[in-house]
This record gives sequence, structure tokens and C-alpha cells, in this order.
Amino acid sequence: HKTNQPIQSILIPGEEWQLVADNLRGADGVTANAAGEVFFSDHASNCIYKVALDGKLSVFKEQAGTGGLIFGPDGKLYACQGSKKRIVAYDANGNEEVIAEDLQPNDIVAGQNGNLYVTDSPNKRVYLIKEHEKRVVDEGIAFPNGVRFSPDQTLLYVADYRGQFVHSFDVQPDGSLANGQRYYHLHMADGATQSSADGMTVDSLGWLYVTTDMGIQVCDQIGRVNGIILKPQPKGPSSTGFGGKDFDTLFAACGDKVFKRKTQARGVLSFQARIRPPTPHL
Repeated sequence: HKTNQPIQSILIPGEEWQLVADNLRGADGVTANAAGEVFFSDHASNCIYKVALDGKLSVFKEQAGTGGLIFGPDGKLYACQGSKKRIVAYDANGNEEVIAEDLQPNDIVAGQNGNLYVTDSPNKRVYLIKEHEKRVVDEGIAFPNGVRFSPDQTLLYVADYRGQFVHSFDVQPDGSLANGQRYYHLHMADGATQSSADGMTVDSLGWLYVTTDMGIQVCDQIGRVNGIILKPQPKGPSSTGFGGKDFDTLFAACGDKVFKRKTQARGVLSFQARIRPPTPHL
């Protein structure tokens, strides 16, 4: 689909949300591995679940206590353990390794070069974790939450849960952030004081998908909301990501349930080769 077409170019007529998992109590951290298998956390059960390509649901890791999840270029699953104030990594067998400590992690993204960026929401910080060393790279957002790269990884996006914007930063060669600005202007319901912007994902054309109280807001590269994908259920989504063998299935974690729907878009995995999206049209 063209880069300047509306949301109808992403959604498929007749395709609706389908239930993936229920009886959860705090689904979060939707992410996919290189095969397109999808993983997500459940805060209440302390488990990480795996959704196979055939849709079968299984437990990947018990007693994990994790929120945000992301796969790295080494094939490991990196996870935010908020209760233990640390970042851990799991290998394919679920063996746990501590990556960084003494932070209050919410969400995480991994670059193709292995650099990790982590939001510490209560302390209003964004951390860079590089070779097991962490440092603060931003402290200017009221409640930094979701964090993702642009497809070419020249930009880092950070959602402000308590505000109306997703912030954009230039990623510097040393991993630091520069030229931060409120860029993606999200919609809010009448009378709302915050967007509740949470988990995010991007597709190969550079469109940004942001979970909010109103649904999944789909933004073009220029920062405009082109449409809102309706919530699967009244409880707003907290995390979203593409998965499936063709990475064209959008998954959404919504409290006690996880849903999916097939789209015409194709998701981008940040731990893989960078993708330069088409130049946007004004």
C-alpha cells in the first residue's frame, strides 16, 4: 500500500479481531521472534506465554515477573522485571541471565547492534544498556512508557503515557539521544487529561502503531494520526506487535485477553537488518 493512504490500506475488509488467549490478568509485552512466534507477559500469573505459528498457546517461562519483552540479535528474549528492578535475558530454554540492575523498567527495545533502550516510567528516565553497562539518555518525559525504533533505527520513539505525544529522538553513533521533540500528536477522548499511550510497533512503511485508551492509533511518518483501530474489548490495549510467519498479523494485549487480526501491513523486527521506509508525502 502507498505511504499516503489512510488506515483502510492497512485493515482488511471482513477481518476482525480474533481471540488468542483469555483468563489472563495483566497481559503485556507483545513481541515476536525471527520465526514470527509471538511472546507476551502476564503480570498476575508471572508467566511468559508463547503463541506458536499454528496458534497454539504454551507457557515459555514460569515465575518470570516480567512486563516489556523484546528479542535481541543474539536470539535471546530480553525482559523487564519491574518487581526486581532489573533487566534479564532468556535463552531458548528459558535460562535467565541478569543484564542490568537498579532501575524500574517498563518497556524495552533492542537494536540491530545489540543496544537496548529501556523506559523507567516512575523515575522519568530512558536508559541505554550497552554491553551490560547502563546510562541515562533522557529525563524529560512525564511518564515514558512504550519505546520503539523507526524501521531504519535512526530515530527512537518514546510514548508519554500521561501526555498527548510520542516523543522522537535522533539516535547518535554512540547510542546517546539528541534533538528530542514531541512529535506524534495523539488523539484523546473529550475531557481526557492523558492519552495512556503505552506499547508501540512499526511497519515496513514507517507507520507507527500506538496503544491508547481510544484504541490503536496509526500514525504516518509526518506525525499525524491517520486512523484508530478499534479496541477488541472495552479494556484498552497496553501492547501491540506484528507476528505470524509473514509478520502481517497484528497482536494486541488487552488486560485479561490477547487478540490478533490479519492486516495488509508488514511488521519490522528491530533486531534484524535495518529497513529504509519510503519517503513520506506531505
